[in-house]
Amino acid sequence: MNRPDRAMRRSRGKSDAVDAEAAAVAVLSGRATAIPKAADGQVEQMRIYKVAKDSAIKSRTQAINQMKMLLVNAEPALRESLTGLGTATLVARCAALRSDDHSGVEAACRHALRLLAMRIQQLTHEIKDLDGRIAAAVKTTAPRLLQQFGVGPDSAAALLIAAGDNPERLASEASFAALCGVSPVEASSGKNQRHRLNRGGNRQANAALFRVVITRIRRHQPTRDYIARRTQDGLSKREIIRCLKRYLSRTLFKIIKAALTPPAPAEGT
Repeated sequence: MNRPDRAMRRSRGKSDAVDAEAAAVAVLSGRATAIPKAADGQVEQMRIYKVAKDSAIKSRTQAINQMKMLLVNAEPALRESLTGLGTATLVARCAALRSDDHSGVEAACRHALRLLAMRIQQLTHEIKDLDGRIAAAVKTTAPRLLQQFGVGPDSAAALLIAAGDNPERLASEASFAALCGVSPVEASSGKNQRHRLNRGGNRQANAALFRVVITRIRRHQPTRDYIARRTQDGLSKREIIRCLKRYLSRTLFKIIKAALTPPAPAEGT
């Protein structure tokens, strides 16, 4: 289904029944032209792994923040013994805490810190396992993506998930750019002719392209030369990054489409 018309949605309201009726009308009238993603291949496996990984990262961050918050109000002796440690060392030290006394505030704090540290260790193990599975899936599905400068397994997975198992549903590389929110948007006024960043689209894919561009800005000499040339043309850094993201989406979409498009059957078979 295409996104419902906003004006019609405002006038009619929103409910499951109204949405279902609008979807049926759009299909019968021929206005529903979007092709849904297939969910039966390697990309769908990546999406499932990434959902679990994102949840684990969020939970681990929450547990780390809670552990540090408990230390702020901990007994002075306990707090001072754990002050100035890095996160990894702090987690290891807290996981080894023991208390023979099971009553009192300090004993409760030690026990809570130990449980939180063990939770963090378990979540870290889950994240590493899911990272390995995502990387293996990307290498199997689109190994050429990882050969591009600055493209890691996580960024490659985000872009593959945005394209889906059937990227042929996207009419062109411009469609993929719009899907990733990197297509230029007119922002001209009077004599000023310019484009601005697109704030729509798949934000995870957009963030993946941004990470790759930032990596290239720091370490990729051809990109640095391009920035110097475009700066002389009068473009701001934000506009240059927008151009780089658009160029990158064009390049990577060709690789993604080639990797996910099944080979044509040989003649006579």
